[in-house]
Amino acid sequence: MSDIIAHIKQVLLEITPYIQQDGGDLEFIEYNDRTGVVTVQLHGACVGCGLSQVTLKAGVERLLKAKIPSVSSVRAV
Repeated sequence: MSDIIAHIKQVLLEITPYIQQDGGDLEFIEYNDRTGVVTVQLHGACVGCGLSQVTLKAGVERLLKAKIPSVSSVRAV
């Protein structure tokens, strides 16, 4: 499972510069290998932003699912 987590973190590193351009950030929290759910925490401008869920689902989740088939969804805490 550590290979999957390393891959998830690598994909998130590819995404974060785009999120940081708008003053936000995200942090990997955990990956549940039973459910395939990746949990992240939003920071900065992403906190309270009405579009953060769109970024999370249409951006982060879509890319993670495309690159890592075992990922089923992404959620923020």
